[in-house]
Amino acid sequence: MDLPTLEDIRQAEARIRGSILRTPLLQSSHLAERVGADSLLLKAECLQQTGSFKFRGASNAAARHLAERPGRGILTFSSGNHAAALARAGRERGLPVTVVMPQDAPEVKRRATEGYGARVILYDRDEQSREALGAELAEREGLDVIPPYDHSWIIAGAATCGLEISECRPDVVAVCLGGGGLLAGVALALTELDPAVRVYGVEPAAGNDGERSFQSGTLQTVSNPKTLADGAMTPSLGQRNWEIIRNRVTGIVSVTDEELFEAMWLCWTRLNLMVEPTGALALAGLLTGRVPAGPRTAVILTGGNCDPAPLIDWGRSRGLV
Repeated sequence: MDLPTLEDIRQAEARIRGSILRTPLLQSSHLAERVGADSLLLKAECLQQTGSFKFRGASNAAARHLAERPGRGILTFSSGNHAAALARAGRERGLPVTVVMPQDAPEVKRRATEGYGARVILYDRDEQSREALGAELAEREGLDVIPPYDHSWIIAGAATCGLEISECRPDVVAVCLGGGGLLAGVALALTELDPAVRVYGVEPAAGNDGERSFQSGTLQTVSNPKTLADGAMTPSLGQRNWEIIRNRVTGIVSVTDEELFEAMWLCWTRLNLMVEPTGALALAGLLTGRVPAGPRTAVILTGGNCDPAPLIDWGRSRGLV
């Protein structure tokens, strides 16, 4: 199994430097006091190109693909952020991109993906497997599959976020967890540079396969979890991601949708940052105390692509707004 190295991450950083944004590390004394940290730094990947950290891995993968497989189109499967990121990265390099997307994916993410020029194939997640459908399309049309997280190019690109965070020398870093590309990459980068740093993953309670995997030591799965965190509705961690996570991550915890909404609402109302539910997972883990803060704590706000209206309605129906 090909796993990225620190050198792969450094090469990815050099490769995508002209495409991505170096997102800010914002400080919040209010949140630092709430979680018991001397300093709390928020890595605002919600301000990244295409609105999420996914553009890092997509840019690296598209560049590598163009160099190694010229003339071949790309297929991926995604509920939104990876789809939009790979669509834009492909457009910048003249690579045609096809995306297999669940029909219940947020409309704002589907529109963005199509707006960047990708062909979108919708499917019913309750009746079809995206992997099987994608493999069938790729075989029939001669496309190369680049999955959203279980791929060394994607992991190495996502890990460049960890290189940037390492410059502030954190004690603890909290990362959202879906398929595990970001958590694996960030944990690999940070622990290679400082073995003492503690890295935690946070996922939705309805889809806590990562938490159960970490506790049991064997890879667990979940079937079609229903959660506000649409970007973390993955059936399991990727095999490559799991190999890194099990050896590099300190712990994995989960939060309820209500706890997740409160963290997202705080970003909207106190930090003036549009953060989507999945993007607020790591912050929710800190606010609930399930991720223990260190003196110098960093948290990644991973994405900001959402339609606020239905989320506000959801919060009002539960007395959270």
